[in-house]
Amino acid sequence: MRTLPIAVTALAATLALTLTACGGDDGDGGDKKTGGGKNGSSASSTACAADKLGQEVVASEAPAAGDTGTVSVTLTNGSGADCTLKGFPTVGLDAGGTALSVAPEKSAEPEKLTVQKDETVGFTITYVRGPAGDAQKAAAVKTVEYKLPGADAELSFAWKYGEVSLRSEGEPDASVTPVQRTGD
Repeated sequence: MRTLPIAVTALAATLALTLTACGGDDGDGGDKKTGGGKNGSSASSTACAADKLGQEVVASEAPAAGDTGTVSVTLTNGSGADCTLKGFPTVGLDAGGTALSVAPEKSAEPEKLTVQKDETVGFTITYVRGPAGDAQKAAAVKTVEYKLPGADAELSFAWKYGEVSLRSEGEPDASVTPVQRTGD
């Protein structure tokens, strides 16, 4: 029983240190060219440029029509400058010349993230696999194209996870989470 209060106290102390380290001017005299100081203050951070982030795509593919799968995109800030993100990425599915927009996940609330050098963030696309070869019920997606909130550059990756089911309105049966922290 004594372990929980000690763990909570240690967590609270760690959080307090982290919050202290993230706020205010630490007197390092950082400038906008280098992204400011290491304190993570938003004054020196700008929106993350998608083309400055490393990308890794990992899928838990839906095995058959009607099953749900996920595709997670992890982005690593390798630029050396802090940047910020808040919101949902704009995700489009290219099905051989037909562009389909992926809707934001309805219940998700985005938070503002300051992404420091070598930190990772990401988002997940959840989709329902459609029946192969049925253009009325599924889209044969070839490529995913996306933009991060506040960024102009567009990134893409090949879609290798089967057809995406279409709703009755011709919209993909898919959703995307907001950008959020990943890893430890």
